[in-house]
Amino acid sequence: MTETAQPLTPEDPQITARFKFSLGLIREAGDLALSYFNKRDSLTIKRKGLQDMASEADLNTELLIKRRLEARFPEDAFFGEETGTSITDAGQGIWVVDPIDGTQPFISGMSGWCVSIAFVKANTLEFGMVYAPVCNELFTGGRHHPAMLNGLPVMRHPGRSIREGIVGVGYSPHVAADTFLAVFSRLLKAGGMFFREGSGALTLSYVGAGRLIGYVEPYINSWDCLGAIAVVRAAGLQVNDFLANDGLHKGNHILAGNPEVYAELLAIYTAQ
Repeated sequence: MTETAQPLTPEDPQITARFKFSLGLIREAGDLALSYFNKRDSLTIKRKGLQDMASEADLNTELLIKRRLEARFPEDAFFGEETGTSITDAGQGIWVVDPIDGTQPFISGMSGWCVSIAFVKANTLEFGMVYAPVCNELFTGGRHHPAMLNGLPVMRHPGRSIREGIVGVGYSPHVAADTFLAVFSRLLKAGGMFFREGSGALTLSYVGAGRLIGYVEPYINSWDCLGAIAVVRAAGLQVNDFLANDGLHKGNHILAGNPEVYAELLAIYTAQ
């Protein structure tokens, strides 16, 4: 099952209010994260798992976002990488946040990291946004909002085959290396070329903005991708139904691209 952008029709004013509030909030959070980035040599780094790092920058940036949202929209739930999830009621909206997606690039002094915010209600991804502070790039989009980069419309990649562009590829230790390598090998044998960033959210945003032709990853957490999935869908591209089978809490695989590229990536991903 796949999902693409829906026609832009009037939305619930409460969703609009959340979208507009998020535009300022994500930049405020990005500014805070950037201030830590500029003094990263003094950060205390902790290891959460294999290739999974965090610092006080991650936690404090998430706490800023969480507290701002609690003050403005106390009826909403929250699900963040660092602080976990609050109890949700049926139909309650939930904010899904990664304060710094790409912590490894962040602590290594590289630009490939971002802040990601998404809003989900009734198991529907309403909107999302991804902000890369080092490059000052804000990607936004949603069911009722077109895909934008710094407030300007984006253009989809013109290619119709993985051989006509670069595919973003993600990897997580949640998946066995051999499983990933099988997919990766089929991509290369089909004539594809790959791009690997330290941030799934940022790489997916590049698909929405037309820089990359597609994306494939066998497993990714919801906070790492929902903000960008909203941008990709708003650009009129296809994405698998990530929220299926409780993808919000359990994670899922992800494929993205225009219809032709999506079909190629699906065949590559599902081949035995």
